[in-house]
Amino acid sequence: MSFSISSSYNKLRAVVDSTPNDALPSLSNLKKAEDSLPSSLPVSGLGEAATETHLLTDLTPGFNGPKTSSNYYGFVTGGVLPIAEVADNIVTAFDQNVQVHLSDQSIATAVEDRALSMLVELLNLGDGWNGKTFTTGATGANILGLACGREAVVDARLKAIGESGGVGELGLLGACLRAGIREIQVLTTMGHSSLYKAASVVGIGRASVRDIATSKDEPWKLDVDVLERQLKGAKEGVVSIVALSMGEVNTGRFATDGLETMKRVREVCDRYGAWLHVDGAFGLFARCLPPTAEFRTLINSASGIELADSICGDGHKMLNVPYDCGFFLTRSSTILASIFQNPNAAYLSAGQSTIPSPLNNGLENSRRFRALPVYAVLLAYGRDGFAEMFARQVRLARGVSRFLSESEDFELLATQPNQSGEFDNVHIIVIFRAKNESVNAELVKKINDTRKMYVSGTKWEGKPACRIAVSTWRVDVGRDVRLVEEVLGEILN
Repeated sequence: MSFSISSSYNKLRAVVDSTPNDALPSLSNLKKAEDSLPSSLPVSGLGEAATETHLLTDLTPGFNGPKTSSNYYGFVTGGVLPIAEVADNIVTAFDQNVQVHLSDQSIATAVEDRALSMLVELLNLGDGWNGKTFTTGATGANILGLACGREAVVDARLKAIGESGGVGELGLLGACLRAGIREIQVLTTMGHSSLYKAASVVGIGRASVRDIATSKDEPWKLDVDVLERQLKGAKEGVVSIVALSMGEVNTGRFATDGLETMKRVREVCDRYGAWLHVDGAFGLFARCLPPTAEFRTLINSASGIELADSICGDGHKMLNVPYDCGFFLTRSSTILASIFQNPNAAYLSAGQSTIPSPLNNGLENSRRFRALPVYAVLLAYGRDGFAEMFARQVRLARGVSRFLSESEDFELLATQPNQSGEFDNVHIIVIFRAKNESVNAELVKKINDTRKMYVSGTKWEGKPACRIAVSTWRVDVGRDVRLVEEVLGEILN
């Protein structure tokens, strides 16, 4: 075989290392890449060498820059730490299908189990997270969370009348009919769109997701009194899942403001038999910030998450591992198996083990070994390394917030400085708009047309706005604040 993988990888590294730091590729490179795509499947094939040239020469210049740029601020994309890239290449090289725990055949499932345990430690969640798995992302993890919540609330009603079976066994219609349930409602405040998708997938329905936010100024914030009224006043035959956004996608803000609030939420959920799920896709990692006065407000906002029944998060965001990588945690090991167990497949059995086979704990039977990059970054950087990285990201978001708040041309949205003049409630997301409406209409496009930084468009109070999301390990606070200031100044001239 004349084609050399090692030689090809060296060429790839050279391409990556020479890629400009621009957040977006040039329009000419995008056109060149698109024009290079074949109009149909080749009959004979180009061969590996010619295809390698096409990939490295034609296509890679057309990719955007979440990995190669420190100024790609869209969608909380994260980046890829160098050791995560090494680990991901090992994953491809050895092609482990991490589905069945076979301790005498591969270390892969043991690595996954250890990576998940280390992740629980990083997040300061304490003991008792007996159900845990990696999945594709927070969307997949929200599906797991609502599926577990659905199973738990229906099973509780079945047991109350002396029945058994559950949704996993009887099906949603059969179990609900037997339990006398006519609706499973999901109560949230500014829930992420993936929560609505998850509700659709697990049969609860998008219309059953109810936003119970009451504050116009802080729509992300949960009012526990309102929650209690909603749960207490639920009609006969209605059971509930409570889904808290810890890091609301538009503002980065938290549904609760401290441990005491979370204790109240937990107590209310227990009183009315509701499952408590936390969507912590990126906000969850505020728990890992240095325990100093600088970050006290954020750490307090993220406290109490350990009281939830289930938690979801994204590794490909804040951990800076490659796409795709999400994780799901629950306190019950049996509830995952009750839903996702593969029955009647003797060839998939691993026998008795303290490590469950992942295919019985989640959505996929065929699974990429996405745990290895997570294991690698946790081992390489440890608690202190990630705390320092997250601190830089927060400081950049706060530096941009300070610039915008002092600007005559732009309006900072959804936050104000505290009495000391600090933006202590800013995590990693900043939203803003131009004060001049004629500029604001094209603001996102003008920023992105510079190709120097990338922002995503959003809406705030019904009007267009820009959103900056900081999540890459490449952050240099001083340099990156200056670049944001320069770009925003440039588009006004």
